[in-house]
Amino acid sequence: METTAAPTKSSDEARKLPFTIDSEGKANSVPIWRFTQPHMMAFHLSWISFFMSFVATFAPAALVPVIRDDLFLTKPQLGNAGVAAVCGAIAARLFMGTFVDTVGPRYGSAATLLVTAPAVFCMSLVTDFSTFAAARFFIGCSLCMFVCCQFWCGTMFNVRIVGTANAIAAGWGNMGGGACLFIMPLIFDGIRKHAPGFQAWRWAFFVPGGIYILSAIATLLLGIDHPSGKDYRDLKREGTIKSKGAVWPVLKCGLGNYRAWILALTYGYSFGVELTVDNVITEYFYDQFGLNLTVAGAFGAIFGLMNLFSRATGGMLSDWAAKYWGMRGRIWTLWIIQTLGCIFCIVLGKVSNSLSATIVILIIFSIFCQQACGAHFGITPFVSRRAYGVVSGLVGAGGNVGAAITQAIWFAGTASWQQKLEKKDSFVYMGIQSLVLTLPLFFINFPMWGSMLTGPREGAQEEDYYLREWSAEEVAEGLHQGSMRFAMESKSQRGYRDRSVVAATAYSSNPIAAEVQEPAGVKATQA
Repeated sequence: METTAAPTKSSDEARKLPFTIDSEGKANSVPIWRFTQPHMMAFHLSWISFFMSFVATFAPAALVPVIRDDLFLTKPQLGNAGVAAVCGAIAARLFMGTFVDTVGPRYGSAATLLVTAPAVFCMSLVTDFSTFAAARFFIGCSLCMFVCCQFWCGTMFNVRIVGTANAIAAGWGNMGGGACLFIMPLIFDGIRKHAPGFQAWRWAFFVPGGIYILSAIATLLLGIDHPSGKDYRDLKREGTIKSKGAVWPVLKCGLGNYRAWILALTYGYSFGVELTVDNVITEYFYDQFGLNLTVAGAFGAIFGLMNLFSRATGGMLSDWAAKYWGMRGRIWTLWIIQTLGCIFCIVLGKVSNSLSATIVILIIFSIFCQQACGAHFGITPFVSRRAYGVVSGLVGAGGNVGAAITQAIWFAGTASWQQKLEKKDSFVYMGIQSLVLTLPLFFINFPMWGSMLTGPREGAQEEDYYLREWSAEEVAEGLHQGSMRFAMESKSQRGYRDRSVVAATAYSSNPIAAEVQEPAGVKATQA
């Protein structure tokens, strides 16, 4: 959907908010301690739903030493089940990108939770590898919640701090991957006192399944899609939001932009690596150091729990770099952080003889890996305005593809050489692979901002870049106006080198901003 008019909030209503808003009604700050409608309530609902999707997806990994003994699963079968868990979200994330573009993030979040909740409950019924892998696959589909989370935050927060907002929400959501490694063994231990044999781990899955349903209900009752305080259906009925046109042009904008594909690839080796580690780290501590399940889960949880601040700081670093060096600073920041994460992934495998060294390196590795995840979504919102949901879905799906490929090669193979490969060596090879596949960031170039190694093209304007996503007929209908408003806000991505342009758009912090000026290219296109 595309906004075609300024937000409907009056100046009196805007003054009641505990923060300023821009010309699109988006918040200019992220006061995480508030639950103000609609901005901060959407923020908290989005990350909580995403958090629960992580808890349910990686709950089997938290209990895998018990489950493998009950179901008599082999190492390759466990690895393939882990691959199935992250594969489930690939198509789901691509679909969700189009879905939220059409009906909004609130219904996307609630629908995802309600549709996948039965799969969480069904984990208690699995009897062999095939049913175990199938359940993990369908539960993993709920990781498409990430697209709803990022789209919702992108709708609610200004371009200058969207990297920070996206990173905090996604980071707190990703924290579920670490929290479940600590929480699920405790739930299991508590139930085991009252349930005989292997029944305890089965009953444990009713906890995340029940919370899925409660989270969906809370999202429907408390969530609001748009900064205006209304949902997409009402805004469309009133004409405040106009259609982006047919689905195919929107998909074409997103899937036809090579920048989205590069970010999908590199995200596959930041978020994809994170998913892989979430799947194997508890078993690694359990087998490598002979720890019991609760202690192994607690140490494994450290990796995911670092998301409490690490992914958020990645978004903050991206926004800080953009303040001085614009989009080029964002891309450089991402490359540096992700490269450091790859190096420490290699080191993790090299210190396998020392538990204390492994924990220290795991913490450092997790910080850089998760910061890189956050830095990706400091760039993603600028790839396409018309197809923001599609691009978010594509990049997010890239993370799951990377996880599936990486885990299939280094942790789940059935070939003789793969079965002989120890997990400590797998970490080393995963780090080397990620290091190489981070290099394509050097090829990302925005004509109005430049690339890592080159400056902007002379005369290139933000309006021209976002206008090219619309046909002359669509421009004549006024469908492009939301993109033009976003283009004006995006001039801040020029950074320190052009403070005059940034100052010229400072008016955008005023909730009663002036109407967007048509760029010269619009009239030319209309003609």
